[in-house]
Amino acid sequence: MSRLRWSLWGLAGLLSASVAMFSYRYLPGIGPMAPAILANLFARPWLDAHIAGAATALLIGPIQFVPRIRKQRVVHRRLGRIYVVGCLVGGVGGLILAFGSTAGPIATVGFGSLAVIWITANVQGWRSARARRFDAHRAWMIRSFALTFAAVTLRLYLPLLPLLGVSFLDGYRAVSFLAWVPNLALAELYIRGAFSRRPRLLAAE
Repeated sequence: MSRLRWSLWGLAGLLSASVAMFSYRYLPGIGPMAPAILANLFARPWLDAHIAGAATALLIGPIQFVPRIRKQRVVHRRLGRIYVVGCLVGGVGGLILAFGSTAGPIATVGFGSLAVIWITANVQGWRSARARRFDAHRAWMIRSFALTFAAVTLRLYLPLLPLLGVSFLDGYRAVSFLAWVPNLALAELYIRGAFSRRPRLLAAE
């Protein structure tokens, strides 16, 4: 990795680990917890499932992109299985929670779409790996982590809402899309070589 890529990876890893560790507090019910999240109609047991899966995926995801880890096939494969299971559990929990959102139908569509695409990316990534189509596998897992990282970008956007004069409810509805659509767009540009002189991953079907 170049110095810039190492720096970006390090920042993403730090933010991911911070959000993951802070989110785990919901499992034992310790510390401050958002009332709007607890008010979700399907918070129990699906909030626990979503947090356990998504937070675990956030912790493991950045590690999987380290070249040294990828070269250690056994470690990469085992961590990858934990990551995908975490995403699938988190995605299913997130999809059900989307239908119980107290922010209305816009947030339901936003977070529900995220969950469906997140699950799809991981299933496709898993299938590609089993078929030994490793370029396609890597492309799908880049998409997957871009969607996993929505947990971070959501928390970066929310504090900006009061500064922009946007009500929390309206902002939260917008963030249900903003948290993941730009991430996925950037991932797709990267896969198609937009940030380098030659395409990186053309075998991404």
